[in-house]
Amino acid sequence: MRTKVTTYHLEMTDPKDFRPSTKRRDNLEIRRAEIPCPELNRFFYAAVGGNWFWIDKLKWSYDEWRKYVDRAELHTWYAALSGTPVGYFELEGQSNSNVEIAYFGLLPQFVGRGLGGPFLTAAIDRAWQMNAKRVWVHTCSLDHPGALANYQARGFRVFKEVVAEEELPEKTPGPWPGAY
Repeated sequence: MRTKVTTYHLEMTDPKDFRPSTKRRDNLEIRRAEIPCPELNRFFYAAVGGNWFWIDKLKWSYDEWRKYVDRAELHTWYAALSGTPVGYFELEGQSNSNVEIAYFGLLPQFVGRGLGGPFLTAAIDRAWQMNAKRVWVHTCSLDHPGALANYQARGFRVFKEVVAEEELPEKTPGPWPGAY
């Protein structure tokens, strides 16, 4: 199915522009996955992105996932609520002291529970701690309807917008086939 997709590239070039969420979730624990683990990243990629057409990496082999996660510049973080994983983000250090929030999201059952703002706040805070001069991210019209607003509420500004036609399946794959 041909679909028009708008991709928004956002950036923050000064930590003073960062507007952390004021919502507190004391039982939300943020942990770095210190040991590269292809299974973990693929699980989150499929489970978080399954409803939003994150499909490009689903066809990757184990070796492709291993090479992707086993890089010094990639940092995987996950959140747990009362011990249960709820989402993840990947931070990728790049040239010129750029840090990209490569992936960010919540598992489906935790969307809409007020976790997005505090969790994104944690992701941006960790990105600035990587001695970034610029933190950037991209989202698109296929992502959660609140994604762009959440990024902008935290201080990101759009620096580029691209509209393109993409070939997509009739429906999203979901977190796994037959989940819904």
